[in-house]
Formats: sequence, C-alpha cells, structure tokens
Amino acid sequence: MTTSGRISQSAFDGSRLRVILLLDLYEGAQQQFLEAYELMRKQVASVPGHISDQLCQSIENPSQWLITSEWESAPPFLAWVNSEEHVETVKPMHSCVRDTRSMRYSILRETGPRQPLTADAASRGVQVAARVGDGVARHALTFTVKPGSESKVAELLAGYESPKAQVDENTRLRRTSLFMHGNRVVRAVEVEGDLLAALRHVARQPEVRAVEEAINPYLEQDRDLTDPESARVFFTRAALPAVQHVVSGRPAPAGLRRHALYYPAKEGCGMELARLLAHQDAAAADDPKSPVYGSTVFQRDDIVVRLIDITADLDLDPLASLGLKGSKKAAELERLLDGAAIGVEGSLATDRNINRLLSHADMLPVTDRSSADS
Repeated sequence: MTTSGRISQSAFDGSRLRVILLLDLYEGAQQQFLEAYELMRKQVASVPGHISDQLCQSIENPSQWLITSEWESAPPFLAWVNSEEHVETVKPMHSCVRDTRSMRYSILRETGPRQPLTADAASRGVQVAARVGDGVARHALTFTVKPGSESKVAELLAGYESPKAQVDENTRLRRTSLFMHGNRVVRAVEVEGDLLAALRHVARQPEVRAVEEAINPYLEQDRDLTDPESARVFFTRAALPAVQHVVSGRPAPAGLRRHALYYPAKEGCGMELARLLAHQDAAAADDPKSPVYGSTVFQRDDIVVRLIDITADLDLDPLASLGLKGSKKAAELERLLDGAAIGVEGSLATDRNINRLLSHADMLPVTDRSSADS
C-alpha cells in the first residue's frame, strides 16, 4: 500500500512492522529475565497479528539484550502493547531491567528467499514509497482526574514555568499542547530528535516535578513518580500514541489555530475510528480548500484524540473540522462513536447534531507552548 507524501507518520500504511526492544539488565538478573521472557513469549505468540520474535544477547556486553518481533501491521501491535494484558504480562520483567528503549519500524524493503523485493511488493504488505518526515516525533499522554477537581488541575497545569527547550545537541522540545475534556487530560508533545531523551529531560526538571507532585492528589489513578515501578505503570497506561500525522503541501498560513477533538469510540472500535479519521485527514491534506492544514490522530484502546491546525474558525465548516467530508462519513462515525459518552445522542445526519458533536468534542485548551524558533 502506498501513502500520500504528505503523511510523515502512519500506523495505517499496510506495511509489516518490526519492533525492537533494547534492554539493559541488572547484574545477576539474567535467569529471572529469561523465565519472565518465556512467559511473555507464550502469551504474545497467541496475539492476533503477531508473526515472530527473537531474543538476542550482546556478544560484547552480557547485560545488554535485544528483543525483536515482527507483526502483520502496526494496528495489532499497538492494540496489544497498549492493553492491560500487556501491562500485566511485562510486570515480571521490571525488576530485572535497568533501562529499556522501544523502537517501531515499518518494513519497506526485504531481500532473501522468503520475500524478495519485486514489483508487487506492496500487495504483500511492504510499503514501496518511504514517508518524508519533518524530523519531529509526536506523542501524547492522557489521564483522568477526580470529578470536581478539573478547574484546580487546569490552573496547576497552566501555571508552571516551561522547561528548557534544548535537551542536547540533537534533541529539543518544539511544542507542548495541553487540553482537557471533562476530567480527562491530554498532553501532546512535539520533539525534534530523540523523543525518549526529551521525555526524560522534562521529567527531571524541578518545575515539572513540582507540578506533577501538585496534581497527584487529584488523579483518579494513584501514582508515585519517585517509585520506578509506579511511574512505569502510570506512564504505560497513560501513553496515547500518534497513529498518523499529516500536513498540507501548501505553505503554512499565518494565524493557524490549534484544537483538540475528543472521540470516545464504542467498545472495541477505537482503532477503526482512528483509521477513519486518518484517511479523512489524508484526503484533506490534498484538498487546497480544506480548512484543516495539519492533523495528528492519537489512539489508545477506545480513546481517540485528533489534534488539528486549522485556517478558520472551527464551526465555519463543521464537517471538515470533524473529519467527515464525503459521502456517508457521518454515518460511519455514528457507527463507531460512543455518542452517549460525549453527550450527543441521535443521528449525525442532521446539521444540529453535527454542530452539537463539534461543540462537545472540542477540548478545553489549557496551554499551548512553542519554543522560540519553532
């Protein structure tokens, strides 16, 4: 499957996926790690979309290990890695591992007897055209706070001093956008360079640590960021991965407005809903008349958030703002969306309900900070 050249990030390009997990083990923990890996291997082998995995040990440093896995495509892997089942499966590994680093890659080319590169590679799930990116990684976190504490949490999250943008010579923070919908918080970040290095840099900043400590009493899920295990579980559950980023090919106009739209999916429909919005935004990027200049779709389980930069007021073209341009798209969204969870009931065939959906989906902006030269 080929993709638009305007898409720099996508989980929906049809390519097989290679996942690489680098691990640094504590001394003496190898046997415990191997036992934990065997349990994980047996469980992941039955996950739909999983093809194979390998466990490797460095020939130079015996504490350094590598797990690689291959998947039919990105969506089944993302569904697995973001599930509660995965959180519980990997827990036995935590006490063995000093540090980890996860990387995910689309398989573009392959040689060898099993799948030589030929003209029909795309038909077997290999993407022919490489995406052209902008050197920016995008990621989001989401969590809920106790009902009634929303205004206090918004005040705390809006009031802290921004951390230093430059992380190292290769990595810098470009933008942080924070929104709320009811008691749900979504924080999206854009990073030039190494996303993990940037996230760790931010977590070490005194002003960030202070505000994270200040909101702890208001969280629905308890956490202790001074405890590595508690922090690991919290951030694993809070991760809201970007499944697509696309931007128009036309020059960026002045005065772009950033909005986040919240789409709670019906149970089990999150990935399908994210795919629908991603396809709609890819089409919008090729439409010079679309008010949507750029879009990032984030998805985890049945939570879908669409971050858009638009050239006009949100309600000037509700269908475009919602990602519903085209025949029967509103009906598709109606089938996948948990309307009751967002306060909209009834058919999306009416302008009234479309406008109500847009109003209810539009998240409250808390802060949007860009580095000086972004």
